[in-house]
Amino acid sequence: MIVLTGVTKYYGQIAAVEGVSFSVEAGEVIGFLGPNGAGKTTTLRILTGFTTASRGTAKIAGFDVNDHPIEVKRRVGYLPESVPLYREMIVRKFLGYVAEIKGLQGKKRVHEVGRVMERCGLSHMAGRTIGNLSKGYRQRVGLAQALIGNPPVLILDEPTVGLDPRQIVEIRDMIKNLAQEHTVLLSTHILPEVAMVCERVVIINRGHIVAEDSMANLAGVSGDKRVFDADILGDETAIRITLADVHGVRDVAVEARGRYRITTDPDERMGVLLTTALVRANHGVENLRERTRTLEDVFIEAIGADEGDAA
Repeated sequence: MIVLTGVTKYYGQIAAVEGVSFSVEAGEVIGFLGPNGAGKTTTLRILTGFTTASRGTAKIAGFDVNDHPIEVKRRVGYLPESVPLYREMIVRKFLGYVAEIKGLQGKKRVHEVGRVMERCGLSHMAGRTIGNLSKGYRQRVGLAQALIGNPPVLILDEPTVGLDPRQIVEIRDMIKNLAQEHTVLLSTHILPEVAMVCERVVIINRGHIVAEDSMANLAGVSGDKRVFDADILGDETAIRITLADVHGVRDVAVEARGRYRITTDPDERMGVLLTTALVRANHGVENLRERTRTLEDVFIEAIGADEGDAA
């Protein structure tokens, strides 16, 4: 549905993004992560036809964004970070104006405006002036205009920036519901937002893609090791000896009385091997669980590794 191949954008001699390649399949919800200034917005502007790449290709639904801009715009709903709203207009008229620009007329336009207002929880605000709405409701108007025409692809740039916690939850729930019917590319630097909504993550830093994987894989085993937390009753020295004798154990650290951190090889059998060894040695295993990485851990690792490579 979305395919970028070797996308590079120069501003003068400076590359805002360089060699960016990734794809989003139909029906996926992808988190596009990166620190401020990493190249997220530039990439989205290329995808939506607001700026052109210096080289490389970007396609949506098989259409090249440069060769077929009208076809691309028909298939994309775009919510930019700063939503371009006419604050003096009332909600219904603004959405009607957007619908007209997108080629909807008469009853079709009226029906579509009603549909997106209902979808975004704006029906009771239809007659309100946009400038008098809270930021959360103005963001809903921004989402509603992106939905007009029912495009298969939604590209959302920092949709919860500047919102209070309650408004963030409301917009996040709306995105979850929209994801049931649309392919969604969600650009943000708010990690919990991605963890709760997205199936896969692409991380960009300094204009380069530095990580890309499913949420399950990113939160799972690190590539070169596994770490377990264990609560074990018994003599500490005997427990350490038992654990050290298990093939694949690299380190055993005591974090508190009866609590151990065990670092092992990435072998998927390590949990079973550890439990078996402890039970056979008659140690009281109260708990043994693998320590998974959070999205924050993954983000810091990816950005840190890229910073190190650039040094």
